[in-house]
Amino acid sequence: MLKIQPPFPPEVQAFQQLTNGPFIALSQYSRRSQKSKMTLKIEKDSDGHQTTLRLIGHMQAEHLAELKAQMQGSGPGIVLDLDEVTLVDVEVVRFLGGCEAEGGTVLCAPYIREWMLRERDRKG
Repeated sequence: MLKIQPPFPPEVQAFQQLTNGPFIALSQYSRRSQKSKMTLKIEKDSDGHQTTLRLIGHMQAEHLAELKAQMQGSGPGIVLDLDEVTLVDVEVVRFLGGCEAEGGTVLCAPYIREWMLRERDRKG
């Protein structure tokens, strides 16, 4: 029997024991698992008058505290560039709507823009 060493999670090891399948299937699982753990990267660029915060990856409510901290010392002209954000949750969408309401600029994918509009209309 093939013995599997960590870093594979126990459920994958159990699956391997049940199926006695090829080890290659596990390495493919591992790559998908690593991609799904992608989080948010924030890149900050400022020219003295305007600060652009470029966000990359998956943006969820747990990232809002860090984003707010980055925005704190940035001055009035803030641009949030979400062109490379692939996933957001409802709390993020509401936060982005609030940023725009306060005069910030949000650059985002059409699906995020539509969701922001729906959330704004829902609030009344």
